[in-house]
Amino acid sequence: RFFSGSFESFYYNRMSDDTSTDQSPVPPAPLKETSFSIGLQVLFPFLLAGFGTVAAGMVLDIVQHWTVFTEVTEVFILVPALLGLKGNLEMTLASRLSTAANIGQMDTAKDMWKMIMGNLALIQVQATVVGFLASIAAVIFGWIPEGNFKMGHAVLLCASSVATAFIASLLLGLIMIGVIIASRKVGINPDNVATPIAASLGDLITLALLAGISTEFNDYANPMVCAFFVALTPIWVLIARRTPSTREVLYSGWEPVIIAMAISSVGGLILDKTVSNPNFAGMAVFTPVINGVGGNLVAVQASRISTYLHMNALPIAEPNPAPRKCPTPWSTFFGSGVNARSARVLFLLVTPGHLVFLYTINSMQGGHTTLTSVFIAFYLAAALLQVVILLYLADWMVNWMWHRGMDPDNFSIPYLTALGDLLGTGFLALCFHILWLIGDRDTDVGD
Repeated sequence: RFFSGSFESFYYNRMSDDTSTDQSPVPPAPLKETSFSIGLQVLFPFLLAGFGTVAAGMVLDIVQHWTVFTEVTEVFILVPALLGLKGNLEMTLASRLSTAANIGQMDTAKDMWKMIMGNLALIQVQATVVGFLASIAAVIFGWIPEGNFKMGHAVLLCASSVATAFIASLLLGLIMIGVIIASRKVGINPDNVATPIAASLGDLITLALLAGISTEFNDYANPMVCAFFVALTPIWVLIARRTPSTREVLYSGWEPVIIAMAISSVGGLILDKTVSNPNFAGMAVFTPVINGVGGNLVAVQASRISTYLHMNALPIAEPNPAPRKCPTPWSTFFGSGVNARSARVLFLLVTPGHLVFLYTINSMQGGHTTLTSVFIAFYLAAALLQVVILLYLADWMVNWMWHRGMDPDNFSIPYLTALGDLLGTGFLALCFHILWLIGDRDTDVGD
């Protein structure tokens, strides 16, 4: 979810330079990337975002014992869906604004404020709608297994989800805007700064807001909160329609965001049914970490493949694209091209990255699970399997979208990060169940 805009903005920079009528020199072609250079560029934002997910995991580990989480366990279903908004909304916001800044669409104060207001209004519309739909999904997934519907719980979920999505998107959006404007003033490419900050802060801010809001609301405030945020939606729609770039996304950008929310909600159902069992309470602290790492790495790969297609392949609107065979795992990871090289580098980051994050959690005495060699082996196996599947799906999905006239920059990352949430939560739950069956039942570390 970081670096998602840097390659896109570089592409648009080249295209704008190619079509300009001035005599400014054309920027040189990018240097051939080695495995070392790829790893070096990805390492810092990878660690920065990873430590953000560790902090989010520590928060989830604490709040899972709060009254609202124990009495209304469906709140857990909201967690992956709302955390996924960081990749679906804030990261795409950072990507759009970074690209706009790099190609000169924010050079004047008038253009800058028009772009800022349009994009802020857009993500508020998306956050409100997706937050409302996420609450409906949580109610349905919580009601189906037990067949017991409680109106009070449903209204609480709606108010908490909509308010959390709205406030988190507004705060992160303002932070992204400040970082991008400051970066441009000091001569730094905002693509290299804004997205890692969003990745590191998004999970922590969203989880803290969800826990605090769901605890503070009551039966009288919940309906008014829902009505208030829904009533604001037409205002944001009118503002977003005034900017051409956001108008297009307002009309056509819903499918990947909503489908990604639904996929993440299934992962939330798995999380709900697992951590609500006291024997598996230790899973909470690791869930944001494994989901965040997988999503971050696959976002980098998807963005790289998309940029490669933009710069080297046929135009996206090619009417008769040549049929392309489904890539094999061998070509994805062991091919000679730059995309296979980056897939190997990203895969090799998984084990050392997770070991650093596990050590950090253990040093802070987080969670309820002792880091035995057996647990670490199962955890790393789950993380590696998750990333292997995601990297292969990225190779297939980005090329598939490209050859069907869809820009992968706008569609692939929401799907892939949502699948990362589902796979990460599912594999982690499976690990805890297997460890319980084989006798690794230490659940008192964090007590």
